[in-house]
Amino acid sequence: MRINFELLDLRAFLAVFDHASFHKAAELLNLSQPALSRRIQALEARLGTPLLERSTRQVAPTAAGRRLEPIARRLLDEFDTSLLSISGIGERQSGQITIASIPTAVVYFLPRVIKHFNLRYPLIRLRVFDRAPQEGLESVMHGEVEFGINMIGSTETDVRFTHLMDDPYVLVCRRDHALAKKRSIAWRDLAGHPLIRIGRPNSGNRALLDGALIKASVRLDWFHEVNNLTTALGLVQAGLGASVLPRLATPHWTQGDIVTKTIRSPEVTRTIGIVERRKGRLSPAAKYFRDMLIADWGGGADHAKA
Repeated sequence: MRINFELLDLRAFLAVFDHASFHKAAELLNLSQPALSRRIQALEARLGTPLLERSTRQVAPTAAGRRLEPIARRLLDEFDTSLLSISGIGERQSGQITIASIPTAVVYFLPRVIKHFNLRYPLIRLRVFDRAPQEGLESVMHGEVEFGINMIGSTETDVRFTHLMDDPYVLVCRRDHALAKKRSIAWRDLAGHPLIRIGRPNSGNRALLDGALIKASVRLDWFHEVNNLTTALGLVQAGLGASVLPRLATPHWTQGDIVTKTIRSPEVTRTIGIVERRKGRLSPAAKYFRDMLIADWGGGADHAKA
């Protein structure tokens, strides 16, 4: 049997499904409420079953509506992505994507992906908010950004967390540092050496690293404390100490006298992933950029394991 309907019928259904409100859905789609209702009713008539239960207080999906939701979302996503991939459309596609990223992913990894994205979609602008993990997560949950790159969010029920990589902490030091000549470094080897700590006291990186060191019964001499990555690298370059940083935050090319050394016994890592609202819907451009991040991270993963 052939069922005819318009794509806007599916978009109307998903808008009501996501917002549980005809009023909000109509505003989102720039439709009047009567026009939105007619589209939902037409879709229900064509499918031969109610999709939404309406009351004076709320709108909720029926069992059929819950079954239709993932199918409709997949159909629309595939349609939008296919349009973007057709030759010539990408070059004419315009708009703006807004994301939030932890600062340690912004400096070295993200620019490479943005460059590739701009070559394919030169008219799409990108806004990147570099924010601490909790602030970035809240930006996603509040709808301020379309998605985020973060190290937290996997336990949030309203957020979808897509694992990208496990990022180990490494030692960053000058080539003339005593530890730079060692073939293998354990955490206990750092004891007695002046170290540069990065991050605010309540930052996610510091909490993760401190917890791991306490568990391993290792006490380190944090001689200097700074808030940002460039300051830490500057102090290392000046020979004022070594620093412990996520590998993702370190240069993946030779930078003057700075080298990185893997620390083992134990290896301490953080998990990096993409966070997005579970009930949200990315714009076609944002979805393509997210997919490009996932595909391109293979290079980042190789770098992280080097």
